[in-house]
Amino acid sequence: MARVFVYGTLKKGQPNYKHMINTAKGLAKFQGRGRTAEKYPLVIAGKYNIPYMLNIPGTGHHVAGEIYSVDDQMLQFLDEFECCPDMYQRTLMRIEVVEWEEKGAAGEARAAADGVVECFVYSTATYPPEWVGLPYHDSYDSSGKHGLSYVLRESRD
Repeated sequence: MARVFVYGTLKKGQPNYKHMINTAKGLAKFQGRGRTAEKYPLVIAGKYNIPYMLNIPGTGHHVAGEIYSVDDQMLQFLDEFECCPDMYQRTLMRIEVVEWEEKGAAGEARAAADGVVECFVYSTATYPPEWVGLPYHDSYDSSGKHGLSYVLRESRD
């Protein structure tokens, strides 16, 4: 099982969460909430209002999201869903655990004395330069006050 940190449309309550609970795509088990140990710019960009974490460590905010344990099948699905490596790249990042779901797995969550776990994250280093000038967010909600509603793939032209 691999650990994945999601910060955008795959989180609970967001438009693509349905994929995280679709066992036909693989297994994903919610482990808890976290935030990036380093700051990153989280922007909403493009005509479909897609959230992107730009791979520019030290800039932006500590980005909030959810930690999942996923099997190889789900990891492969996520790679395809995230158009990896063209649109997003899957890289290991340090994630601070904010809240751990499994009480019995406290040892696993606190394996690192500082409460930090390594997770795969889909961020991007392949973005138009003007995205750096977009507003940076510390968390994502498709119906947030930013007013940039995410456009589902099936609704795109």
